[in-house]
Amino acid sequence: MPVTIKVENLKKSYIIKHSGEGYVSLRETISNNVKSTFQKTKNIATLNHIEKAPRKEEFWALDDVSFEAQQGDRIGIVGRNGAGKSTLLKLLSRITEPTSGRISIKGRIASLLEVGTGFHPELTGRENIFLNGALLGMARTEIKKKFDEIVAFSEVEKFLDTPVKRYSSGMYVRLAFAVSAHLESEILIVDEVLSVGDLQFQKKCLGKMEDVSKSGGRTVLFVSHNMGTVNQLCNKAILLKSGRLTDIGQTTEIVRKYLKSGTVNGRIEKDSIFGTLVPFIEFLEVGINETGSNDISISPSSEIKITVKGYCKSDLEYFRSGVTILKDGVKLFSLHDNEEPVPLEKGAFVSQFTIPKYFLRPGDYTLSIFGHDNGNLRKGTEWIYGNEILIFSILEEWDPINDPHNEGIVNVQQLSTT
Repeated sequence: MPVTIKVENLKKSYIIKHSGEGYVSLRETISNNVKSTFQKTKNIATLNHIEKAPRKEEFWALDDVSFEAQQGDRIGIVGRNGAGKSTLLKLLSRITEPTSGRISIKGRIASLLEVGTGFHPELTGRENIFLNGALLGMARTEIKKKFDEIVAFSEVEKFLDTPVKRYSSGMYVRLAFAVSAHLESEILIVDEVLSVGDLQFQKKCLGKMEDVSKSGGRTVLFVSHNMGTVNQLCNKAILLKSGRLTDIGQTTEIVRKYLKSGTVNGRIEKDSIFGTLVPFIEFLEVGINETGSNDISISPSSEIKITVKGYCKSDLEYFRSGVTILKDGVKLFSLHDNEEPVPLEKGAFVSQFTIPKYFLRPGDYTLSIFGHDNGNLRKGTEWIYGNEILIFSILEEWDPINDPHNEGIVNVQQLSTT
C-alpha cells in the first residue's frame, strides 16, 4: 500500500510565561497597565531599576515524533491528557506549524478536531456543506452529488437552513462529521469530539469510518480515550507520552501497554483517570486485589475485590458509584455499591465490589468506573466516568467448574450459585 502520511522527527514547542499570577480580568489588566506606565515614569525619574520581564519557559508538546501511515490504515492515537495527541492532529491538519521536522502528506485531509472548527457560525448548515467542499478543492457539482447522503447521515434536515450558531453541540457534530466523512478526501482525522454525540450516533460514525477505510481506501487517524472504541475501529495504534512516541504497533498490544502505564502496584494513579474534575465528586484511586506488580494476574479460583476511593466535595442527598467490566471493548456487566442511590457526606469515601471466583474465564479484561448523583428537575443527573482505566488478566487454570466444555466469556452457573 502507498504511504499517505510520513512524519519525520516532528517537534512542536510553545513559550510559556510565568508571571506568578492566575486569571486576570479586563479591568485588572487596564488598571495594571496604567500602574505600569506610571511606575516606569517614576523609575526613570528616580533612576530606579525597572522590574524584570516575566520568566519564559519552552514547553515541548511534541518531541521527535516519527511514523508512517499507509492507504487504508485506521490508526488510533492514545495517551494520557497532555501527551500531545491533539497537537499532533493540528500539525497534520495544517492548523499550526511545526517547530522542526517534516510532514509529507499525499492527498486531501478532512479534519474534525473540536466542536466549532471548520464551519462559519453565521452560515446555514446547507451553506457550510458547500463551503467545506470548496475548501477541500471540490467542484460544486461534486458536492451536490454527495449532498443528500450528508443530510441523511447527519439527521439535521429540519435545520438545514438555520445558521449553525443556533445548533446544539450534538447537531453541530452530526453535520460536521457527515461532511468530513462523505466529501472526497483521502485522509480523515477525528479527535475526541465524537463523544459529544449520543451513543447510537457514535456507533454510526465508527461504522462509517471503517467503511470509508476498507472500501474507499481512506486513511483514518482517530484520537479517543475509549479504548474499546479504539480496539474496535483501528488496525494500528500509536502511544504518546509527554510528547514522545513511545510505541507503535497492533492496536490490542498498544492499548494494553497504555492501560498498564497508569498502574502502580495494581493501582491506578489519580492523574491517569480521564475526566476526574467534576463539580461534585473526584475519584482518587482504584485497586484490584493486592498483586504487588503492575501486571494484575488473578487466579480463576480467587475472588476479585475492587476498591474505589474518592472524595465528595459537598454533601449529596443521593449518590451511587459502580464499575463496569469489559472484554475487547464490549461491556459485559456492571456492579453498583448500592441498589439505590444513598446520601453521601462531604469527605473521603470508599466503595467496594466483589466478583465471585470462577465467574470470569481466562483472558484479558478492562475496568471502567462511574458515579452519579440522583439529579433534580433543574439540572438533571450528573455523571463521572473513568473509561477502561485498568487492565487485568484471569489466568489459564483448569478447575471443575470453569472447564473448557462450558462455553462463553462468563460462567453463568457460578453466578447463580453465589
